[in-house]
Amino acid sequence: MTLLDVEDVTVRFGGVVALDGLSFSIDEGHICGLIGPNGAGKTTMFNVVSRIYQPTLGSVKFRGKELLGVPAHGIAQLGIARTFQNLALFPSMTLLENVMVGAHSQGRIGFVQAIFRIGAAAENKRTRDDAGDLLQQLGLGHLAFRPAAGLPFGTLKRLEIARALAARPTFLLMDEPASGLAHGEVDELGHTIRTIRDQFNLTVLLVEHHMAMVMGISDRVVAMEFGRKIADGTPAEVQVDERVIEAYLGTTS
Repeated sequence: MTLLDVEDVTVRFGGVVALDGLSFSIDEGHICGLIGPNGAGKTTMFNVVSRIYQPTLGSVKFRGKELLGVPAHGIAQLGIARTFQNLALFPSMTLLENVMVGAHSQGRIGFVQAIFRIGAAAENKRTRDDAGDLLQQLGLGHLAFRPAAGLPFGTLKRLEIARALAARPTFLLMDEPASGLAHGEVDELGHTIRTIRDQFNLTVLLVEHHMAMVMGISDRVVAMEFGRKIADGTPAEVQVDERVIEAYLGTTS
């Protein structure tokens, strides 16, 4: 079953065409890698799905319903979460508190109850317990009460994944999660992404320059260049596509 369907999406910034009639789809439960050289339009596509950018033309459907009318603050309620290339954590807060922040969109008490603190204690305990469980599942439980500041970059990457999972998404957008990681950490991250996909029944859209990881964990890969799709298929199909080889290596036929 198709979860996300991108149809003929075009994004223009003045005279610059960042996306040019881009179309692809992602099946539920799949990991889809979105690859391409710098400037290919990958992050622009992420920002369209995240509702940060409004495309000039085209359609983006999530579970068969148009996503482009949903404001940025509304996508979490639909089950969409995102991690960022540049970490957006709170350094002075503990890891537990950082993950709890990610659960804010799932709050169950209403405005009046919040004012009079009706049910707030129970919800806060539930949120803390859920955040603690997520940290344990990502191997960070022993650091729950440590501030995020000063921890290794790989640890902070896993923390951001935990915070995104706190929103209980069904669709997770990951923007260059391997950026800045050592080789061993990249391998561990690839295993983590596949594990959380299975454990949390996620569909994942992954933008990443680390090709070995993308090809190793993706069910499908979409390759882009200058805002256009140049290849779309299994990792085995895409990595031997002549257009992909030319885009990355600059070879000519």
